[in-house]
Amino acid sequence: MSSENLGAVPIYQKAESLYEMSRHLVSYVSFNKDLVHLYQSNSLRDIIANSLLTDARLISKNMAQALASKSYRERLRNTEFISIMIGNISSYCTGLDKDGVAEKEYLNLLQMEIKSFRKSFAKWTRTLPNSSDDLPA
Repeated sequence: MSSENLGAVPIYQKAESLYEMSRHLVSYVSFNKDLVHLYQSNSLRDIIANSLLTDARLISKNMAQALASKSYRERLRNTEFISIMIGNISSYCTGLDKDGVAEKEYLNLLQMEIKSFRKSFAKWTRTLPNSSDDLPA
């Protein structure tokens, strides 16, 4: 699947939406407003926020790779990675909550988006062809 066709795929759109919501949350709750250099901060909140943002971006990236791949193994590897990142993002929200983020409603919105994405992702994963087309005969 070409990169220009990805925007028409609902599960990819949901992944991008999850990233956008994560980016907005991080820009709101982080102490360091320079999101490009967030990783350099010594603040626990900024470290968690940076990890959240990174993993949200990785979901979109791996979703694109899974959609483009003709290899069963590659699709499976990408979907397993996405599942891990979904769990990580949920844990980062918990970490931000424990760090005292006052904007709980934003964390709740992101948690709802994660839940929605997780449900759509599980449904989409069940539709993937499960043949071993890249295994030797």
